[in-house]
Formats: sequence, structure tokens, C-alpha cells
Amino acid sequence: MGTTADGVGGEEEPLSAVGVADAVRGGELRAVDAVREALGRIRRVDSVLHSFSEVWEDAALERARAVDARVAGGEWLPLAGVPVGVKGRYGVGALVAAGCVPVGATAVPGPGTAWQTWGLGAGGRTVNPWRADRTPGGSSAGAAAAVAAGLVPLATGSDGAGSVRIPAAWCGVLGLKTTNGLLPSPDRTGLAAPGVLARSAGDLAAWLRVTVGDVPDPSAGSAPLAVFSPDLGFARPDPEPLALARAAVARLAAAGVVRMAAGDADVGLVDPGPAWTALRTPGADPREAGRVREANDLRLAALFERADLLLTPTTPHAAHGHDGPGDRYSTALTWAFNLSGHPASSMPAGFGADGCPVGLHLVAAHGREELLVAVARAAELALPDVCPGPLPFPI
Repeated sequence: MGTTADGVGGEEEPLSAVGVADAVRGGELRAVDAVREALGRIRRVDSVLHSFSEVWEDAALERARAVDARVAGGEWLPLAGVPVGVKGRYGVGALVAAGCVPVGATAVPGPGTAWQTWGLGAGGRTVNPWRADRTPGGSSAGAAAAVAAGLVPLATGSDGAGSVRIPAAWCGVLGLKTTNGLLPSPDRTGLAAPGVLARSAGDLAAWLRVTVGDVPDPSAGSAPLAVFSPDLGFARPDPEPLALARAAVARLAAAGVVRMAAGDADVGLVDPGPAWTALRTPGADPREAGRVREANDLRLAALFERADLLLTPTTPHAAHGHDGPGDRYSTALTWAFNLSGHPASSMPAGFGADGCPVGLHLVAAHGREELLVAVARAAELALPDVCPGPLPFPI
């Protein structure tokens, strides 16, 4: 049993998305009951967490009944009856077709709130499930908080600068950003890519199969070769998240999940911040952004010729308070890969002295999402303490 910074112990964990679907298809659970349970958890917990901006109770129950009818009619649904939180409307069609039941819209920054940090739920500001005085990260704030607290096993996200990976790190769950352009995105700049948040690597894999299609299974080969960079050449991470990331890497290597190249990698990327900002600013000159992108793309292409994975801390600092990060960018270690388009994920790396989780950031070559999921799955089997642990809220 886990304990939050406020001394609240977690209780028995709800079923994973794969577990719900197996039970619904096997006749052990009705989709309508799985959804009712999720809605009940939301009612009990979200008055504190504020992870949902809307809850679609009637529509969810109606859709769940339709899933039960489809299953009874002999239709095989890979995610039958799985309650899912939704950030935006993009990418949900494939999940619904697979049997998922959207139960509500997850919180994102509201009007006038800073984009780096906050979510605004129906009842107020979204809080970190581990410490209410800390932010869950953003902008997929509600999605990460809801998954971390066990309200839903899966939640969709979108990642334009780290908006899936940062809240995944600070809420202690798994977060995956896909290769830019692999899935449709409404972002005119091309910087944002769809993603997902989950507590289980099996659930990440199920989401990937449903949204992307059949992907290669890298599990039969040797452990991937990884390199570690503390700063990508320009960031300045705080000692604690860096130390926790290093310790997580050491555990992964000792368990045979990855093979580590000797020493830290000299990645030498150019700070992508100004280029990212220019691409987001209407009327800005894109030429300098193009030069930064070209330089970083060449360095990353060379890196992925000699290694399968690049590992870093997910964030340069721990989850901060609701007054914001000051002059620091939580995105310092993530937004380079929105500019380059590489798929990337965050997995739990442990807890800081403040009682909040931090993350380990994994980056793979374009189109290698399956490798990121495979590493999360291997870590889950070999090192349960590196993966999502007990629930921070009683449910």
C-alpha cells in the first residue's frame, strides 16, 4: 500500500484497460458495470482532484450498453468496455471502434492560465494526485491526474512541447508521444503529436495497436543499446531529478532491460526553445528555426545510427507549486523532440524528497514507438518499483 505526502494510503488497484477488456469479452464483467465503477470513482475523488472538465455520464452508460450488445452479438473488441478520459476530440474514433467508452473531457489549462502547468477542471484547479499543493504538469494535466488516481486506466493526450510526458512524469504514470505526423493532429505547426497516458505497459501496447495498427514486436531481440544524456547539451537539470533518472537507468541496465553505452553521451543539441517559439508565433521568421532543426536533426540521426535509445530526465526540475515555475521551462528536455518529431515516452523513475514522482525520458528513432513500449513492458516485469506503483488516492 502506498502513502501520499498527506498520509493518504492507496487501496486495491482497479483493472487495467487490458484487464477490463478481457473480462468484458469473457463474460465476467459487463461494459456498463465497468463504466459505472469508473463514474463512481470520479464522483468520489474528482471533487478533490478536478481532473475532468466534463463528465458524460448518460452518454457513457448508453455507449457501454452498446458495447455489451456488440460483444453479445459476437463482435471481438480489443478494448471492450474500457473507460477512457479524452483530451480533445482527435484520435477518439479508433478507440470507440475498438470498444472504449469515453467518460469525460479531461482538464487542460483554462482561459488565462499559463500553458506550462495548470489544468482547470469543472470544480477548480487540477491538482497533483500525490500533493495537492503541486501541479500535475500540463497541458494533459487532467489526463495524467485521472490515470494516476485510478479513475480511468487510459486517457488520451496531445504533446506539443512535452504535454504528455511532463504530466506523466510528475503524476508517476507512463506517457507516450508518437512520431510527429504518424497520427492526425490539428496543430498547424506540426509540433504537436497525439499520445496516451496509462498505468500499464500492456495498456500502452493495446492503445498503439488500436490507433496505429500492427507494429513490430522487438521483444525477441537483445536488449536495446541506450545512451544517457543529463542535459542534451544545453539544459541544466536540478541534482535530484537527474540523480533519480540515473538511478533508474542503472536499475534498468542491471536487470538487462537496456544495454548502456559507457559514459554520458555528448549529444550537443542546440537549445530548441527559440526555434519552437518562432514556429508557434504567427509572422515570425522561420529561417532560424529551420537552421536549428537541421542542425539537431543531423546530430540525432548520427546518434540513432549508433544507439537504439536516448535517455534523459523527463524534466529539469520536480513538480512545482501552482504559482508556476518562475523563469524555468519544464519543457527544457522534451520539446527538442517535438521539433525533431521523434517518438518519446516518460516512465516513472522514483520519488523525490517532496513525495512527488519524477520521470525517466526515453527517445527512439522515428517510427519506433514499439521499442518504447517494449522497454516499458520489460521494466514492468523486471522492476515493479520503476513502474507505476500504488494509487495515491483511495478509490
